[in-house]
Amino acid sequence: MITRHAIEHTLDFRYSAPVHSSVMTLYVQPLQDRRQVLLDFAIETDPDGPVFTFDGPFNNKGHFLDRPSPHERLVVRTRSTVETGPRRNLPDSLGSDGWERVKTGVCDPELGLMLQPSPFVRPSPALDQFIHTHDLQAGDDPLASARELSATLHRLFEYTPGSTAADSPIESILETGCGVCQDYAHVMAAIMRTWGIPCRYVSGYLGPDAAGAAPAASHAWVECWFPDLGWTGLDPTNDSGDDERHIRVAVGRDYGDVPPTRGVFKGSARSVLTPEVTVTRQET
Repeated sequence: MITRHAIEHTLDFRYSAPVHSSVMTLYVQPLQDRRQVLLDFAIETDPDGPVFTFDGPFNNKGHFLDRPSPHERLVVRTRSTVETGPRRNLPDSLGSDGWERVKTGVCDPELGLMLQPSPFVRPSPALDQFIHTHDLQAGDDPLASARELSATLHRLFEYTPGSTAADSPIESILETGCGVCQDYAHVMAAIMRTWGIPCRYVSGYLGPDAAGAAPAASHAWVECWFPDLGWTGLDPTNDSGDDERHIRVAVGRDYGDVPPTRGVFKGSARSVLTPEVTVTRQET
Protein backbone atom coordinates (compact mmCIF):
# COMPACT_ATOMS: atom_id res chain seq x y z
CA MET A 1 0.00 0.00 0.00
CA ILE A 2 1.22 3.48 -0.89
CA THR A 3 1.14 5.92 2.01
CA ARG A 4 0.95 9.68 1.61
CA HIS A 5 2.44 12.04 4.20
CA ALA A 6 2.03 15.79 4.55
CA ILE A 7 4.95 17.23 6.53
CA GLU A 8 5.24 20.69 8.05
CA HIS A 9 8.64 21.49 9.57
CA THR A 10 9.20 24.82 11.33
CA LEU A 11 12.61 26.06 12.49
CA ASP A 12 12.20 29.09 14.76
CA PHE A 13 15.44 30.93 15.57
CA ARG A 14 15.15 33.62 18.27
CA TYR A 15 18.01 35.98 19.11
CA SER A 16 18.61 37.89 22.35
CA ALA A 17 19.46 41.05 20.36
CA PRO A 18 19.10 42.14 16.73
CA VAL A 19 21.49 40.32 14.40
CA HIS A 20 22.57 41.02 10.84
CA SER A 21 23.30 38.92 7.83
CA SER A 22 22.03 35.48 8.80
CA VAL A 23 23.45 33.00 6.30
CA MET A 24 22.15 29.43 6.33
CA THR A 25 22.19 26.17 4.39
CA LEU A 26 19.35 23.69 4.77
CA TYR A 27 18.87 19.98 4.11
CA VAL A 28 15.13 19.71 4.60
CA GLN A 29 13.75 18.60 1.21
CA PRO A 30 12.71 14.93 1.13
CA LEU A 31 14.44 12.69 -1.37
CA GLN A 32 12.94 11.79 -4.73
CA ASP A 33 13.90 8.32 -5.94
CA ARG A 34 12.46 4.94 -6.80
CA ARG A 35 11.58 4.27 -3.16
CA GLN A 36 9.95 7.60 -2.39
CA VAL A 37 7.99 10.13 -4.45
CA LEU A 38 8.10 13.83 -3.60
CA LEU A 39 4.81 15.33 -4.77
CA ASP A 40 5.45 18.92 -3.69
CA PHE A 41 7.82 20.97 -1.57
CA ALA A 42 7.89 24.64 -0.54
CA ILE A 43 9.96 26.86 1.77
CA GLU A 44 8.88 30.18 3.25
CA THR A 45 10.84 32.39 5.63
CA ASP A 46 10.26 35.35 7.91
CA PRO A 47 11.99 37.73 7.19
CA ASP A 48 11.06 36.97 3.61
CA GLY A 49 13.60 36.72 0.81
CA PRO A 50 15.02 34.46 -1.87
CA VAL A 51 15.90 30.85 -1.16
CA PHE A 52 18.34 29.21 -3.58
CA THR A 53 18.51 25.51 -4.41
CA PHE A 54 21.75 23.59 -4.92
CA ASP A 55 22.74 19.98 -5.54
CA GLY A 56 24.57 18.67 -2.50
CA PRO A 57 26.76 15.59 -2.11
CA PHE A 58 25.25 12.09 -2.28
CA ASN A 59 22.40 13.38 -4.52
CA ASN A 60 20.88 15.42 -1.70
CA LYS A 61 18.99 18.62 -2.46
CA GLY A 62 20.12 21.62 -0.42
CA HIS A 63 18.90 25.20 0.00
CA PHE A 64 20.70 28.44 0.85
CA LEU A 65 19.42 31.74 2.23
CA ASP A 66 20.88 35.09 3.29
CA ARG A 67 18.92 37.64 5.34
CA PRO A 68 21.06 40.83 5.55
CA SER A 69 18.59 43.12 7.34
CA PRO A 70 18.45 43.38 11.16
CA HIS A 71 16.15 40.81 12.79
CA GLU A 72 15.55 39.27 16.21
CA ARG A 73 13.81 36.20 14.87
CA LEU A 74 14.20 34.01 11.80
CA VAL A 75 11.53 31.45 10.96
CA VAL A 76 12.01 28.81 8.26
CA ARG A 77 8.91 26.76 7.43
CA THR A 78 8.83 23.88 4.95
CA ARG A 79 5.83 21.96 3.65
CA SER A 80 6.18 18.66 1.81
CA THR A 81 3.91 15.96 0.46
CA VAL A 82 5.59 12.57 0.08
CA GLU A 83 4.44 9.10 -0.91
CA THR A 84 6.25 6.07 0.49
CA GLY A 85 5.83 2.40 -0.30
CA PRO A 86 5.46 -0.51 2.13
CA ARG A 87 8.40 -2.16 3.80
CA ARG A 88 10.33 -4.47 1.50
CA ASN A 89 10.17 -8.19 2.09
CA LEU A 90 13.77 -9.13 2.81
CA PRO A 91 15.24 -12.62 2.90
CA ASP A 92 16.44 -14.06 6.18
CA SER A 93 20.01 -14.19 4.89
CA LEU A 94 22.20 -13.52 1.86
CA GLY A 95 23.26 -17.16 1.57
CA SER A 96 26.44 -19.05 2.19
CA ASP A 97 28.52 -16.71 0.00
CA GLY A 98 27.09 -13.50 1.50
CA TRP A 99 30.33 -12.16 2.96
CA GLU A 100 32.28 -12.92 -0.20
CA ARG A 101 29.71 -11.05 -2.32
CA VAL A 102 29.82 -8.06 0.03
CA LYS A 103 33.61 -7.99 -0.24
CA THR A 104 33.43 -8.09 -4.04
CA GLY A 105 30.75 -5.41 -4.24
CA VAL A 106 32.56 -2.81 -2.16
CA CYS A 107 35.13 -2.32 -4.92
CA ASP A 108 32.72 0.40 -6.12
CA PRO A 109 34.25 3.76 -5.00
CA GLU A 110 30.87 5.10 -3.84
CA LEU A 111 30.41 2.12 -1.57
CA GLY A 112 34.01 2.29 -0.40
CA LEU A 113 33.41 5.82 0.90
CA MET A 114 30.80 4.44 3.30
CA LEU A 115 33.42 2.13 4.76
CA GLN A 116 35.80 4.96 5.70
CA PRO A 117 35.88 6.78 9.05
CA SER A 118 34.09 10.13 9.17
CA PRO A 119 33.95 12.83 11.88
CA PHE A 120 31.05 11.27 13.81
CA VAL A 121 31.54 7.64 12.70
CA ARG A 122 35.07 6.59 13.54
CA PRO A 123 37.10 4.05 15.49
CA SER A 124 37.90 4.83 19.11
CA PRO A 125 39.03 3.02 22.27
CA ALA A 126 35.51 3.47 23.69
CA LEU A 127 34.02 1.77 20.64
CA ASP A 128 36.54 -1.07 20.84
CA GLN A 129 35.68 -1.58 24.52
CA PHE A 130 31.93 -1.48 23.79
CA ILE A 131 32.29 -4.10 21.05
CA HIS A 132 34.40 -6.31 23.34
CA THR A 133 32.11 -5.95 26.37
CA HIS A 134 28.98 -6.93 24.45
CA ASP A 135 30.67 -9.38 22.06
CA LEU A 136 29.43 -7.54 18.99
CA GLN A 137 31.03 -9.69 16.34
CA ALA A 138 29.76 -10.34 12.84
CA GLY A 139 28.07 -13.69 12.37
CA ASP A 140 27.91 -16.11 9.47
CA ASP A 141 25.65 -13.89 7.35
CA PRO A 142 25.93 -10.11 6.72
CA LEU A 143 22.19 -9.36 6.64
CA ALA A 144 21.36 -11.44 9.71
CA SER A 145 24.31 -9.86 11.55
CA ALA A 146 23.10 -6.35 10.75
CA ARG A 147 19.59 -7.10 11.98
CA GLU A 148 20.93 -8.61 15.18
CA LEU A 149 23.16 -5.58 15.79
CA SER A 150 20.21 -3.22 15.33
CA ALA A 151 18.17 -5.19 17.87
CA THR A 152 21.10 -5.31 20.31
CA LEU A 153 21.69 -1.55 20.22
CA HIS A 154 17.96 -0.98 20.76
CA ARG A 155 18.19 -3.17 23.87
CA LEU A 156 21.45 -1.74 25.24
CA PHE A 157 20.73 1.97 24.81
CA GLU A 158 18.10 4.13 26.49
CA TYR A 159 16.44 6.76 24.33
CA THR A 160 16.85 9.94 26.37
CA PRO A 161 16.02 13.29 24.70
CA GLY A 162 18.42 16.05 25.72
CA SER A 163 21.14 13.65 26.86
CA THR A 164 23.36 14.50 23.88
CA ALA A 165 23.76 17.40 21.45
CA ALA A 166 23.91 17.49 17.67
CA ASP A 167 27.70 17.52 17.76
CA SER A 168 28.16 14.89 20.48
CA PRO A 169 30.74 12.20 19.64
CA ILE A 170 29.81 8.52 19.85
CA GLU A 171 31.73 8.28 23.13
CA SER A 172 28.83 10.06 24.87
CA ILE A 173 26.28 7.31 24.28
CA LEU A 174 28.88 4.54 24.59
CA GLU A 175 29.86 5.72 28.07
CA THR A 176 26.41 6.63 29.46
CA GLY A 177 24.12 4.30 27.48
CA CYS A 178 21.79 7.27 26.87
CA GLY A 179 21.24 9.12 23.62
CA VAL A 180 18.93 9.91 20.75
CA CYS A 181 18.36 8.53 17.27
CA GLN A 182 21.42 10.08 15.66
CA ASP A 183 23.65 8.54 18.35
CA TYR A 184 22.14 5.08 17.75
CA ALA A 185 22.74 5.56 14.00
CA HIS A 186 26.34 6.71 14.45
CA VAL A 187 27.24 3.74 16.65
CA MET A 188 25.61 1.26 14.30
CA ALA A 189 27.35 2.76 11.28
CA ALA A 190 30.70 2.66 13.07
CA ILE A 191 30.35 -1.03 13.91
CA MET A 192 29.01 -2.00 10.49
CA ARG A 193 31.99 -0.32 8.81
CA THR A 194 34.41 -2.27 11.01
CA TRP A 195 32.67 -5.41 9.71
CA GLY A 196 33.28 -4.35 6.12
CA ILE A 197 29.64 -3.52 5.32
CA PRO A 198 29.05 -0.09 3.72
CA CYS A 199 26.74 1.91 5.98
CA ARG A 200 25.39 5.43 5.59
CA TYR A 201 23.48 7.84 7.81
CA VAL A 202 19.89 8.80 6.91
CA SER A 203 18.10 11.90 8.13
CA GLY A 204 14.35 12.22 7.83
CA TYR A 205 11.07 11.92 9.68
CA LEU A 206 9.11 9.10 11.29
CA GLY A 207 5.42 9.35 10.51
CA PRO A 208 2.50 8.01 12.59
CA ASP A 209 1.31 4.40 12.47
CA ALA A 210 -2.26 5.30 11.49
CA ALA A 211 -4.04 7.92 9.42
CA GLY A 212 -4.23 11.38 10.98
CA ALA A 213 -1.92 14.15 12.11
CA ALA A 214 0.67 13.72 14.84
CA PRO A 215 3.49 15.77 16.34
CA ALA A 216 6.80 14.36 15.19
CA ALA A 217 10.49 15.18 15.11
CA SER A 218 13.43 14.81 12.83
CA HIS A 219 14.63 11.21 12.87
CA ALA A 220 17.77 9.32 11.90
CA TRP A 221 18.60 5.72 11.02
CA VAL A 222 21.05 3.87 8.78
CA GLU A 223 21.13 2.20 5.40
CA CYS A 224 23.46 -0.75 4.87
CA TRP A 225 24.48 -2.00 1.44
CA PHE A 226 24.01 -5.65 0.56
CA PRO A 227 24.48 -7.40 -2.79
CA ASP A 228 21.20 -7.86 -4.73
CA LEU A 229 19.32 -5.80 -2.11
CA GLY A 230 21.15 -2.48 -2.45
CA TRP A 231 20.78 0.11 0.31
CA THR A 232 18.65 -1.41 3.06
CA GLY A 233 17.30 0.65 5.94
CA LEU A 234 17.60 -0.38 9.59
CA ASP A 235 16.36 1.72 12.51
CA PRO A 236 18.11 0.73 15.76
CA THR A 237 16.20 3.35 17.76
CA ASN A 238 12.93 1.51 17.04
CA ASP A 239 14.36 -1.96 16.33
CA SER A 240 12.80 -2.01 12.88
CA GLY A 241 13.53 -1.83 9.20
CA ASP A 242 12.55 1.23 7.22
CA ASP A 243 8.86 1.02 6.35
CA GLU A 244 6.16 3.35 5.06
CA ARG A 245 6.58 5.56 8.16
CA HIS A 246 10.23 6.40 7.36
CA ILE A 247 10.42 9.55 5.24
CA ARG A 248 13.94 10.04 3.92
CA VAL A 249 15.36 13.58 3.59
CA ALA A 250 19.09 13.15 3.02
CA VAL A 251 21.91 10.60 3.25
CA GLY A 252 25.58 11.02 4.11
CA ARG A 253 28.54 9.58 5.96
CA ASP A 254 27.15 10.94 9.24
CA TYR A 255 25.10 13.79 10.69
CA GLY A 256 27.79 16.33 9.78
CA ASP A 257 27.11 15.82 6.06
CA VAL A 258 23.36 16.49 6.27
CA PRO A 259 22.35 18.67 9.25
CA PRO A 260 18.87 20.21 8.76
CA THR A 261 20.45 23.64 9.27
CA ARG A 262 23.93 25.09 9.37
CA GLY A 263 24.63 28.81 9.46
CA VAL A 264 26.19 31.92 10.97
CA PHE A 265 25.03 35.43 11.79
CA LYS A 266 26.63 38.78 12.57
CA GLY A 267 25.90 40.27 15.94
CA SER A 268 26.46 39.90 19.69
CA ALA A 269 23.51 37.74 20.61
CA ARG A 270 22.53 34.33 21.85
CA SER A 271 20.44 32.14 19.61
CA VAL A 272 17.78 29.60 20.58
CA LEU A 273 16.27 27.22 18.03
CA THR A 274 12.80 25.76 18.54
CA PRO A 275 11.92 23.09 15.95
CA GLU A 276 8.40 21.82 15.36
CA VAL A 277 7.38 18.98 13.06
CA THR A 278 3.92 17.70 12.21
CA VAL A 279 3.36 14.67 9.96
CA THR A 280 -0.13 13.89 8.65
CA ARG A 281 -0.62 10.40 7.24
CA GLN A 282 -3.20 9.56 4.58
CA GLU A 283 -3.78 6.09 3.17
CA THR A 284 -4.16 6.18 -0.63
